[in-house]
Formats: sequence, C-alpha cells, structure tokens
Amino acid sequence: MSLLAIFLYHHFENYFSFCLISCKPMTNLESILKSRERQYFANKGPCSQSYGFSSSHKLRDESDYCDNNDMNYIASSGLLFKDGKKRIDYILVYRKSNIQYDKRNTFEKNLRAEGLMLEKEPAVANPDIMFIKIHIPWDTLCKYAERLNIRMPFRKKSYYTDRRSKSMGRVQKYFRRIKKWMSQNPMVLDKSAFPDLEDSDCYTGPFSRARIHHFIINNKDTFFSNATRSRIVYHMLQHTKYENGISKVGICKLINNGSYIAAFPPHEGAYKSNQPIKTHGPQNNRHLLYERWARWGMWYKHQPLDLIRLYFGEKIGLYFAWLGWYTGMLIPAAIVGLCVFFYGILTMNASQVSQEICKATEVFMCPLCDKNCSLQRLNESCIYAKETLRPQFEAKYYKMERVNPISGKPEPHQPSSDKVSRLLVSISGIFFMISLVITAVFAVVVYRLVVMEQFASFKWNFIKQHWQFATSAAAVCINFVIIMALNVAYEKIAYLLTNLEYPRTESEWENSFALKMFLFQFVNLNSSIFYIAFFLGRFVGHPGKYNKLFNRWRLEECHPSGCLIDLCLQMGVIMFLKQIWNNFMELGYPLIQNWWSRHKIKRGIQDASIPQWENDWNLQPMNIHGLMDEYLEMVLQFGFTTIFVAAFPLAPLLALLNNIIEIRLDAYKFVTQWRRPLPARATDIGIWYGILEGIGILAVITNAFVIAITSDYIPRFVYEYKYGPCATHFEYSESCLTGYVNNSLSFFDLSELGLGKSGYCRYRDYRGPPWSSKPYEFTLQYWHILAARLAFIIVFEHLVFGIKSFIAYLIPDVPKNLYDRIRREKYLVQEMMYEAELEHLQQQRRKSGHPVHHEWP
Repeated sequence: MSLLAIFLYHHFENYFSFCLISCKPMTNLESILKSRERQYFANKGPCSQSYGFSSSHKLRDESDYCDNNDMNYIASSGLLFKDGKKRIDYILVYRKSNIQYDKRNTFEKNLRAEGLMLEKEPAVANPDIMFIKIHIPWDTLCKYAERLNIRMPFRKKSYYTDRRSKSMGRVQKYFRRIKKWMSQNPMVLDKSAFPDLEDSDCYTGPFSRARIHHFIINNKDTFFSNATRSRIVYHMLQHTKYENGISKVGICKLINNGSYIAAFPPHEGAYKSNQPIKTHGPQNNRHLLYERWARWGMWYKHQPLDLIRLYFGEKIGLYFAWLGWYTGMLIPAAIVGLCVFFYGILTMNASQVSQEICKATEVFMCPLCDKNCSLQRLNESCIYAKETLRPQFEAKYYKMERVNPISGKPEPHQPSSDKVSRLLVSISGIFFMISLVITAVFAVVVYRLVVMEQFASFKWNFIKQHWQFATSAAAVCINFVIIMALNVAYEKIAYLLTNLEYPRTESEWENSFALKMFLFQFVNLNSSIFYIAFFLGRFVGHPGKYNKLFNRWRLEECHPSGCLIDLCLQMGVIMFLKQIWNNFMELGYPLIQNWWSRHKIKRGIQDASIPQWENDWNLQPMNIHGLMDEYLEMVLQFGFTTIFVAAFPLAPLLALLNNIIEIRLDAYKFVTQWRRPLPARATDIGIWYGILEGIGILAVITNAFVIAITSDYIPRFVYEYKYGPCATHFEYSESCLTGYVNNSLSFFDLSELGLGKSGYCRYRDYRGPPWSSKPYEFTLQYWHILAARLAFIIVFEHLVFGIKSFIAYLIPDVPKNLYDRIRREKYLVQEMMYEAELEHLQQQRRKSGHPVHHEWP
C-alpha cells in the first residue's frame, strides 16, 4: 500500500509541478473578469454588482468605470493609499515607543531610493502602533521582475488545442469519458462557482523590459499578480541596508532587534460577507476560498488548487495538492486495514490458538518476578490473544567571490574547508540529539521493568491480572510526554545547527533544516516502537537463568499470545494523542490568540471601522518555518502509517480521518486565522520527496521483520507443515494448528528456583525440558523457525522491491504526454518570441516609412 502511494504520488508530482509552472499566473483582477464574465450580460449595467469589472477585450470603453467601483471597495478595506490610487503591496509595523528610529529611518530612506513608495498611518485601536504601507510602482516592478527572472504570459496560440484534440488517441478519449462522468460526482467542484479553474492553454516566458512588447499587458495595475508584487517587495526588503556594513541588511534582522514588530502582505479583504455568495458572488478571492474551500461543509469536495496557487503562491499550492493526493491514496489502504481489523475481531473466538489459550486452565506460567510473584494460569491471558542567495550568506562570505559557471557573474563563495568544518559540527550535534533520544527510551524501558515487577506482585487482583496492560499504558503516556517535550528542544537546536552551516540559498536552508527536524522527530517518535517491535522479550533468558538489567530487574517478556498487543497499544495511543495535540496547536491555539487580540481592542471601535491591514495585524503570523511543520507532520504520519502497518492495520484509517480534518483545518487557518503568508514559488516539494522514498524502503524492510519476527506467523507456519497434525496427513475435520500453544511453551522445574515449590511451570520459548539430555538448550524446532524467518525476510524484500522496480518502469517520472507538452511549450515560446519581434520591427518600419517585410531581413 505504501509503495503504491509513493509511485502514484511521484507520477502526480511531476504533472502538478508542470501545471503550476507553465500555466498563466492570472492576476486578481483577471480572475475577477473571468469569474464574472457570465454574469456580466445578465446584469443591468456593464459591471457586476460585487466586483464591478467587465472583460477588457470586450467592453474596453467602460472598464474605467468598473475599475473605479472595485477601487472603492479596495479603499474601503484599507488596501489603497490615502490618494485612493496606489494599492498596498506590503505592510510594516512598529511601535512608536521603540527607540530604534535611526535604523528605521535609514531603512525607509533606502527603500525609497530603491523605488518603493511608503505611507505611514497610525493604528485605530492602539495609538502606539504605526503602520507603513508600501506600494511598488510599475517601473520598479519591471526592473525586479527582470532581475528575478519571473515568467509572465505571452500571446496564446489557439491552434494548439485543436491539434491536441485531433491527435488524441483512444486511451485519451477513454479517460475523457471518465472525466465527463466525474463531472457528475458530488465531490467535484462546481465550475460555475470556479470559472477561473477552467483549463487554459497559456505559455509563459522570462520577463524582459527590452521585450516588454512581447507580453500581454492590458492593464499595468493588474499585469503582475498580487502574489508576484508581494514577492518582489519582500525581496527588496530582504536586501536593503539599515546601517553601514555588509551584514546590516534585511527586514528579518530589523524584526529580530525590535525595530519593526511585523512585516506581511495584506489579505484581499474580508473573508465573510453579509450577502450570500450564491446570489451576489464573491467579494474577493479570500471570500471565495472561504466559502468554497475553508468551510467545514466543503470537507468532501475537491480542492480549488488553481485558486489556492493564485492566492497563496505555488509553494503552498503544491503542499495542498500533495496533501489531497496523499489523503486519496489512504482510502484503499484504510479499507483494507479496516477489513483486516474486523476479520480479526470476528475470528478471535474461533481461532484455534485463542481457544487453546482460553481453555488452558491447568497450565501454569512461570512467575514474572523472583519475589512476591505467584504462578499464573495460561488462560488469564485469554483477552490478549484476541533560489536566490540568502542575505546571511552574502554578508558572511562577501569577501570571497568566484564566478558562477551558470550565470558568469561573481558571487560570494564559501570555502570548502569552512563548509566541511561547519558540517562536522552540525553532524556531531545531530548524533548528540539522537543519543539523547536513545537515552530517554532507555529510561522508559527501565521504568517499564520497575513498574512491571510492582504490578505483577500488586495486592489488587485487577492490577495483578492485567499487569501487562497497566505497564504498557503507563509507559506509553510517559513516553508521549517525553516525545512532546523533546520536540521543543529539537526545533531550537536544529535551527541553530542549520544557521551554523550558512546555507547558500533559502531552498538549501529549508532542506537542511527539514532533514534535521525529520531525523530528530522520526527517531524520537519511533524509537520506543522499534524497541517493542524488535527487542521486547527477545533477550529475556529462561527461568533459573534470566537476564537482568544492572543485576536487579528482569527484562520484560511477552505474554503467550505475543508482543503485538503492546505494539498496537503503543502506536494507537501515540498516534491518537499526537493528532489531537497537533490539531489543537494548529487551530485551537490561534483561535484563542486571535480572540484575545480582538478582546483587547477598545469596545467603542467596531470591526467595520478598522481597515483591512489592521485586521490582518490582529491575526496570527504564519510560523517562522513556513510549511516545514505541515510537511513534517504529514511525513511522520506517513511513516507511522506504513512502517508498522502489519502490526496496526487501523493506522491508515486513523490517518485518513485525520487528513480529512487536516485539509479543512489548514484551509480555515490559512484563510481566516493567519496573516497572509508570503507567496513563494516552488517546482516540487523539495527534500520531502527523497524522505518519502526512504520511508517507503524502510517500510518494506520493517514490515518484513514485523511479520517474520514480531508476529507468530512463521512459528505457526512451521508448526502447521512440520510439527502439527497436518505434517503427516491432512483431514478437513481437524485444524492444522491443534496443539500449537502447548508446542510453543517449554517446561521448567520449579524446584530449581529454591522457593520450596515443586512441579513444572511453562514459559514461552523453544527449549528442551528439564528431563532431556540437554535441558534448557534450544531445540531443533527453534532453528527451523529461525531459518524460516530469515528466508521469509529475504524472499519478501526481494519480491516487493522487484514489484517496485517493475511499477517504476511502467510509470515514468514524466509521462510521454506531459513530456511532449513541455517540449511543445518551449517550441511555442520561441515561435511567439520570433513572431512578436517580427511584428515589433514591422511596426517600427511602418512608422519610419520603410517597406514592411513578412520575414526577417
């Protein structure tokens, strides 16, 4: 199940990356035009009631009137300067009482010198708060769009769609029929509510001021989307000095030293409206996202990924696309796991092994401790059977430059010796933290040994009879508390170690930090589970010669039905509690903080009188690590779901239910509870893909060991075909596992304990009886089982990895159809640039009176 999910995800990731990169980045106003085009002709005037915009290519003469109506709405939300013309692209916030005014003045002066326009306005609710509204003019936008190599839309080629439909093969036509049927699916989005989600054959190219005539510019105010404008402004804020010195640069450092207290792009207005969206339409993209995506009533609907990308940027769009796909892949796994679980419940009483355990009233198990522990009947365990350079990098290594082999320009360079030394320090820190995790697990193991002995000799019969459940339950709760406490320390240490490395780019920093956090939390979350799965009960010894920790406590052993019940309990409790805690921290905590922020606002001030950017200020900022925490939570869940799915088949179902809530919870959080995050571009999900591949490989190996070693599958298989009643003859009326429990228990002479007891007790192992020639030595059956276990692991792994390689061959990383579309896009971009340049030269010739050529001179 895990391998299939990885294969399908890998195939999907390339496709969605192409869609995010190649499709035209529609601006806010352009999406308004498209979404209101149908309603335009139905209304009385040229402008719709909610947006007030018309399609510029159809009714260009009346577009100014429509623009004014929308500008009025934006102005009422506080999204324009006081002149009512300049839109707000970014917000800076500081306190008047802060004394860092020299740094602020220098920083703001340098921002104006770079071409930005600034306007200050005090807060309505708090006179100590001052807001700085930032507007980026057209010339500055063009300069930095070219510098950052931002891709913008060219003219469209209409014949491409026709040719593509004509060349469509039978397979594509078949999938087109399925897609048509899917349009009737209640989970599919209503395209009348999302007209901008319609497919469009659009192509983009790097923006250039020298070839500005190549691009589709109907309106300079709307050519660059809100996300692009915010991204450019943030780049300027990150690379502007506030003091003399190469390291005195960037808004982040100014926020850290208290000069400013916040910097964020504003939301596009309120997310709620007094008028119903069905009759009056959405007020803005934020309102549309809330009504059609973030509301809990939309939990069964597909996500509007194009609109998410448009509003939050490609990086967040990719996250929600991956999360939706991963959740869909959990559905078949959850169904299979649920069937396996109910099958186990229904057949628990009918199992031959369970019946033998529950009927063994005269079989006594050896005492669990050396003192104060009595013999236990076997039937008492019946129930358990059942891309740009980072400013910090530039500031650190500005004196050491070398020519970039790609761009041919000099840039700061980190010497290899410095890089290696910093990596060694970082790796040492990683191993130290992992050793700390192992120490914490060892402490929990010691606790289990101490408590096990106390519970096994407890005076209360209920605790004494259920000592194993009591020990495991107490230990898993303590382990969960330790896990959550150590996670807080890990995050801070990982942050320090990553900054110590001085990564060159932001993506390198994110990848390095994400890898550390994954290693820390994966070991922290799964170390106790690995102990229970592969070490619990493996090195106990046998009666009369038990292995003891510190020569004091006997090592913990499994009950006769195996250790899977402990493993299931450990996984179920940790997974359930962690999901509850994560959901509370993601939604409950921001809700409480936002409520408290609104509570502090003066009672006489109504929300309607507060501008949009001040309402945004009262929201919670997105966490400092961006989407890292969101990805980390899901990747850890993926590991939990796949690595031990053989022992806990309900894990995919719990993950599915959590993710259905997680998608809408994250949507609600992004739209309503957080300030608008900085829109960022991305081509894939970064290092997380490699981590998922690694988890998939580990899941195959781990499940092979769980089935072969932790479970009783192999011992039962060997007994059934080698030592059981079916080994010599087979009868339908007789179970092949008859006598298995008695065969799996060895004898021990109680007189050897020196406690004045006589007779024999039983213990779980394959050792010779005390009356044999080699008492308490491993029997031949033990070695048969060991050989069968090793053979199963080898065969299982090779079989699964062989299937994996075969499926990987059948499903290419880039499908042929997508590969052809990418190549065709490159070809059409070159063709469009050629035609646009030719047209530009023809216009110049016409103006100068020269003859016009239809080909290059």
